[in-house]
Amino acid sequence: MKLLSSILGLLAIMITTIVFGQPSHPVLPFLPEGTVLHGNIRYGEEAKQKHLLDIYLPPGANGDVPVIVFIHGGAWISNDKYADFGYMRKTVSEFIENGYAIASIDYRWATEAPFPAQIRDCNLAVSWLYDHAGQYGFDRNRFALIGFSAGGHLAALQGLSNNDKVDAFYVPGSTRDFTFRAVVDFYGPAELASLKSSEDPGSPEAILLGAAPVSRPDLARIASPVTYVDPNDPPFLIIHGENDELVWNRQSKLLSAWLTVSDVENELIIVPGAPHFGVMFDSDPIRSKVLSFLRKHLQ
Repeated sequence: MKLLSSILGLLAIMITTIVFGQPSHPVLPFLPEGTVLHGNIRYGEEAKQKHLLDIYLPPGANGDVPVIVFIHGGAWISNDKYADFGYMRKTVSEFIENGYAIASIDYRWATEAPFPAQIRDCNLAVSWLYDHAGQYGFDRNRFALIGFSAGGHLAALQGLSNNDKVDAFYVPGSTRDFTFRAVVDFYGPAELASLKSSEDPGSPEAILLGAAPVSRPDLARIASPVTYVDPNDPPFLIIHGENDELVWNRQSKLLSAWLTVSDVENELIIVPGAPHFGVMFDSDPIRSKVLSFLRKHLQ
């Protein structure tokens, strides 16, 4: 029985910890050699399919590693923790090369559970990372957020509401002690009631809220990052495409303006000719801006 238990334990470690070089994994092949993956870690006690995260550790990491929490896009109704890696390959690879750990998280789609389930999941995942920092060598005082589209919305919402400790945004009993040193928001919605499809009851934001934002401005306000801007918020780098037809870049301009009038450090970059997502956001100038911003605030 003891032998069987030992074998099962070894198998569990082999399944959840993968070293660079296994081509079947969708992300590892383009990360630096020696990157270590702890995959499909369950961050919630309940057996919810989407309560999973992956941890990518830089080669030779031996403690006090800063963590970038990676939140995927997909209109709150699609994609998973591997999404957005594909067209951001160089940037993600340089995160690892610069000594950052990446924690990419899944969260429940709005088709399964309406808001605030998504932000509750994000906070629960970070609570888990904070509680297990010693096990993986994380520096609890150097957490940053990066999100894309719907993930940009969630990263901004999580970063801005963190110091408000909104009860509805947390799972009861979970750790709330974590803070964020920086937020990188790629083309995320900032004010749901002013999205171009906010009157459509079939729009992604309506599915998220359970009603069109214009018909339920109270719900839209609770779910909008701009609601929580105050002078104690972390610095933001906001990046948006000039030709984004899904989420108008006016959303990022609005968020930047709110941050500015509240004296929160922020920079807004409008990428010339760029659509809603794609390799234009992985260009050398954008990547340099992102890395410089993280280096400044996670040093």
